[in-house]
Amino acid sequence: MRVIRPIVAIVAILIAEALPPAAVAQEMPSDYAAALTALGRQGDFKDGVLRVGLPRRDLTVAIDGIRLPTPFGFSGWIAMTPGDHGTHVMMGDLVLTEDEVNPVMSALLDRGLEVTALHNHFFWESPRMFYMHVHGHGEAGDLARRVKPALDLMGTVSSRPAAAATGAPLPASTLDHARLAEIVGQEGETTGDVYKITVGRPDIDLRQMGARINSRMGLNTWAAFTGGDQMAVVAGDVAMLEQEVTPVLTAMRRYGLDIVAIHHHMTGSRPVVIFLHYYGKGPAGELARGVRAALDELGKHGPPAPRVRETARPCSRFLPAVYFLRSL
Repeated sequence: MRVIRPIVAIVAILIAEALPPAAVAQEMPSDYAAALTALGRQGDFKDGVLRVGLPRRDLTVAIDGIRLPTPFGFSGWIAMTPGDHGTHVMMGDLVLTEDEVNPVMSALLDRGLEVTALHNHFFWESPRMFYMHVHGHGEAGDLARRVKPALDLMGTVSSRPAAAATGAPLPASTLDHARLAEIVGQEGETTGDVYKITVGRPDIDLRQMGARINSRMGLNTWAAFTGGDQMAVVAGDVAMLEQEVTPVLTAMRRYGLDIVAIHHHMTGSRPVVIFLHYYGKGPAGELARGVRAALDELGKHGPPAPRVRETARPCSRFLPAVYFLRSL
């Protein structure tokens, strides 16, 4: 026992040093405080990133006959972080109904912002939901003023009667969070009945316009669980290098997780990062093992391609690539 205890202590120290540090709240910079005022919204500043949540609490969404809470996958966001030459990089993921997509897109494009991806996250949802990724760079307050008209359209566009969500809600969550964290290998956070685990990719040095794109800027893998240990649902996103796509797909399908979409979230960035969205229903432990199988494939299929030196580019010269996987 005298030998084992020091070894256990050393292992614990090594594990702690290997884990990425948790994001710590920082004092809000004045330009980001002004941006929040311009947006008329609240946000937080951690790890050098201003992040504003955009939950769609005005919507009631059911997937495959199950009515699900907003934190399960219907909360958008925008984020800003400092870039080169005093500018700021803005990224975001907006959660939209079918009728909101084109008005919101026009509001963004008309003000010089980029739409870098548009896609689904789920099959069998009612009403149909789409996810729009946005990008911009400039002065923080100006970015806030340019994106605000698009955000203000969310929840106000209604060109046809909204589809009512059908299906019964899940019972109050009885998930064993500690067991899920043990299987996945990462602790999560609880919001209402949803337990969400987020894992960053600190092994990928991804930058845009000089800004480091970290987990809080969207470079992460996540899994949101709700339900009970015997019958749960999970949805999430996996951030992969190109050479990791096939191994991750194979691992997740082996556990019966449905792949809903495969696409990019960013344009003009190196290395190329591909994201897939997935959904699953079944025993919570089995779902968690499917997520863990995907995580185990990350970072083991070779390093990313060398990052190409970035050059300034006008937004109008780049068209967004839009990918869809649609249910039949």
